[in-house]
Amino acid sequence: METEERIEGLIERITYRNDQNGYTVASVRVGNSRVTVVGIIPFLSDGETAVFFGKYIVHPTYGEQFSVSSFERTAPKTVGAILRYLSSGIIRGVGPATAERIIEKFGDKSLEVIAERPEELALIKGISTEKALAISEEYNKQYSVRDIMLMLSPYEVSPETCVSVFRKFGAESCEIIRQNPYALCDEEIGFSFEKAEKIAFDFGISKENDMRLAAGVEYILKRNLANGHTCLPKDKLSAVAINLLEIDKDKVEGVFDSLVNSLRVVSRTKGNCEYLALSDYAFAEERIASKLLSLDENAEKLFGADDKEIDYIENKLSIKFEEIQRQAVKEAISSGVFVLTGGPGTGKTTTLNAVIGILEMRNLSISLAAPTGRAAKRMTELCNRDAKTIHRLLEVDWSNEDKPQFSRNEKNPLDCDVLIVDEASMVDTLLFDSLLKALRPTSKLILVGDVNQLPSVSAGNILNDIIESEKFSSVTLKKVFRQAQKSAIVNTAHAIIEGAEIDFSNSFDDFFFLHKNDGYSVAETIAELCSDRLPKAYGYNPVTDIQIICPSKMYETGTLNLNNVLQAVLNPYDKKKAEIINRGISFREKDKVMQTKNNYDIMWENDNGEQGSGVFNGDVGFITEIDARGGMVKVRFDDRVAVYFPENLSELELAYAITVHKSQGSEFDCVIIPMCNIPNKLKYRNLLYTAVTRAKKMLIAVGGEDVFSAMAKNDKKTLRYTLQKECFYD
Repeated sequence: METEERIEGLIERITYRNDQNGYTVASVRVGNSRVTVVGIIPFLSDGETAVFFGKYIVHPTYGEQFSVSSFERTAPKTVGAILRYLSSGIIRGVGPATAERIIEKFGDKSLEVIAERPEELALIKGISTEKALAISEEYNKQYSVRDIMLMLSPYEVSPETCVSVFRKFGAESCEIIRQNPYALCDEEIGFSFEKAEKIAFDFGISKENDMRLAAGVEYILKRNLANGHTCLPKDKLSAVAINLLEIDKDKVEGVFDSLVNSLRVVSRTKGNCEYLALSDYAFAEERIASKLLSLDENAEKLFGADDKEIDYIENKLSIKFEEIQRQAVKEAISSGVFVLTGGPGTGKTTTLNAVIGILEMRNLSISLAAPTGRAAKRMTELCNRDAKTIHRLLEVDWSNEDKPQFSRNEKNPLDCDVLIVDEASMVDTLLFDSLLKALRPTSKLILVGDVNQLPSVSAGNILNDIIESEKFSSVTLKKVFRQAQKSAIVNTAHAIIEGAEIDFSNSFDDFFFLHKNDGYSVAETIAELCSDRLPKAYGYNPVTDIQIICPSKMYETGTLNLNNVLQAVLNPYDKKKAEIINRGISFREKDKVMQTKNNYDIMWENDNGEQGSGVFNGDVGFITEIDARGGMVKVRFDDRVAVYFPENLSELELAYAITVHKSQGSEFDCVIIPMCNIPNKLKYRNLLYTAVTRAKKMLIAVGGEDVFSAMAKNDKKTLRYTLQKECFYD
């Protein structure tokens, strides 16, 4: 076996690093000479010292290099080395000036103070106690993450995942992994059970180990949360568990019993079938049912709207209500919990504004909320009153926990008599549970939505379950008003829901179908529409006014390919423009991007100078600045600018083209939908309807009319296993 060589030195400069796999090229001073070191050495930075193991090689272009197979970091020892390290910017919050002040105060003990006695940093002018603790946490994080990377490097774990592990488990990460590798299957880390199995095998954990079996069952339940299920039928869960864990049915039954007895999993009966659910979701559904029933009981303390009040609002709004709208207004006022649903053009907004007007005449305080920033902004515009995202309304806070913490809760409820939630179909079980906790027992709740749209991205089917329970007052508006009847977008949407024939005649001003036979032609046509035809003909901004909404991510007409195609024509490579590459995606200044998961600790500052944290799944923004050397990216989301560092760049993706699921709650002046190469499992009515109803002024479909028609005729409902409806009857 070839003997490895060992060198030790000071990293003078990182000349290249791939943030995805940690491959690094660095100039290292070893004694009186400089050595070019190459290999997987993530997280090491300018000014640090390390021991490298490997061998010298000769690169045909760059000459002699030291190829690293493994490394061990060593803390800088001399005052000069420590100053260089601290001045490098590797520790967030410490720049050259702060580094000099720290060195002046503590000398060669500076790193010891930062790591173990951060409160002493607050003795330095300009460093508060809060900042001192943040500096210490960041420094310790750098070392902890490297230890995690070293432990997991044989398993091809990305640096970003190692950071996620640290965020979840902190400084104890390595010890937790040694004791239970299956802890890595946590939802926020994203390890597959199969990958955790490899680590467990190397650690000597047997296949019969109770920890492994329990983790496997929980993993199946957690994985199905992504499919919207808050529970699974016991027989289906059993079949999957037998296959995954390679054990017999009796053994699986024993695992189920153990999990239920420990309250990690809850068993409930629905009809003649037994269901199993993760306890967080089962208890959330129970609390939701209890709180809604309690709120609705308070309806007897309210008096309904009379016809004179509604007549007054009619005159004020200069409209004439249909009888069903008058009924909706009366029930909304008199009910503790009320649901208003309907498709586009049916008068939901007009009805809602009448309800708000009467409630305000009675001097009741009202809060408006929606699941996403775009939906909240749209609600503000339509109701002419301030609406907030649910997270902002609940004053979300990230406090070193693995779930969002809300300042508004049972002990600190919302200061409103009435809460109105728009786009309620998008609200998932856990968020709705948190929202209800923050409502006072005497508050009224009004939910507004469209049950024909796709349900929430996260687990649950809240709006549909509440309506189907028939426990609460609800009104569905169906008649399309005369003004809306002029819109081909509205008429097409209703034709889809009713299963009627679609008019592809292209005789309208706002709906066009461009027939193309193959995916390549569809992609080419969409690029031409965005870059040339629509901007010239209608004055649309190709980035802010036009949105491509795709049923799928795959093939030529999916988001992955179309984002590359559209970036090339709308924001092409320019050597004068900053660019950063992450996961093979080139991000450039002015690119349109989307956040792909909830992240509660990404910092932002709004246009008023207010600072906060939290960017959420589906938020769309534009890159305003890139610091390629530091790996920092600034993204503007509406009125605020968020700062991304390398560890969370993986949560961004290009958003010239987005999936239908990601488009929920948003509206765009012009929507283009590719109708080609759509997987059969995605060819269904609700998906198409949701995409079509995102268009405000213009809808263009490109591809095959037969594909559009097939989707409209396929009334397959999105199957979601939940126990919410049954909880209302327990």
